[in-house]
Amino acid sequence: MSQENVCLVRSIYAAWGRGDFSSAEWAHPDIELVIADSFEAGSWTGLAGMAQAWHDWLSAWEEYRVEVDEYRELDDERILVLMLHCGRGKTSGLEVGQIGTKRAGANVLHVRDGKVTRLILYWDRERALADLGLSEQDAHADS
Repeated sequence: MSQENVCLVRSIYAAWGRGDFSSAEWAHPDIELVIADSFEAGSWTGLAGMAQAWHDWLSAWEEYRVEVDEYRELDDERILVLMLHCGRGKTSGLEVGQIGTKRAGANVLHVRDGKVTRLILYWDRERALADLGLSEQDAHADS
């Protein structure tokens, strides 16, 4: 486990846990952002593309933030973050869990040379685990 990679990822999620998505110092200039499964699914490249995707995503929410359940190293470059979505829809006024969507999500961060080169966001944790070939039990093993 690369302690530097884990520290980097923890620092990103510390800010996101406070609802602060303003920094991209952690991102490689050519980062690939993938939103795998949601109404905003798609792929963006580069800091400007990532910033636009985040802006579009966050504009639909009030007080959006994440709560981390667990960090799990998959290999030398990938870290799985099991997390919960928190926030209220701007249009509906409903909390995440009240709008028929799941709160339990997951993200996969590819880290190389101290920068995140690829970030895959999953609204649905089960979909993330399936894409990774993991069960919920596998995701929590040895953490």
